[in-house]
Amino acid sequence: MKINRQARSDAKALLRACRDNGLLDERRVRDAVTRVIAAKPRGYAAVLAHFTRLVKVDIERRTAVVESATALTTEMSNQISANLGSRHGAGLQLSFRIVPELIGGLRVRVGSNIYDGSVAGRLAALSETF
Repeated sequence: MKINRQARSDAKALLRACRDNGLLDERRVRDAVTRVIAAKPRGYAAVLAHFTRLVKVDIERRTAVVESATALTTEMSNQISANLGSRHGAGLQLSFRIVPELIGGLRVRVGSNIYDGSVAGRLAALSETF
């Protein structure tokens, strides 16, 4: 479905209306979708399609996955949480995973950004240079 400029603008306005202190409010999102479906303005399907995509992108942007080769201590995980929170803002949802294939170090994925400080990542980069 091709989304026109007006539908994009309306979807962005809906997204702005669903924010509370800069964070997306789930209740407001549900209410906005319900109101749009009830009113059925012209092109509402395109507006809701684009709005859904914007909500997914916002959720991904506020989700971080921290992968390590071994279990992290609570002190290290708190420090990582604080650093990521200061860098990416409040409301960041963190999840920690153990991935032995990393050999050592950390790999952090926040939205579409990947910060790879793992030994496996460095070895892969080194093998590409040869």
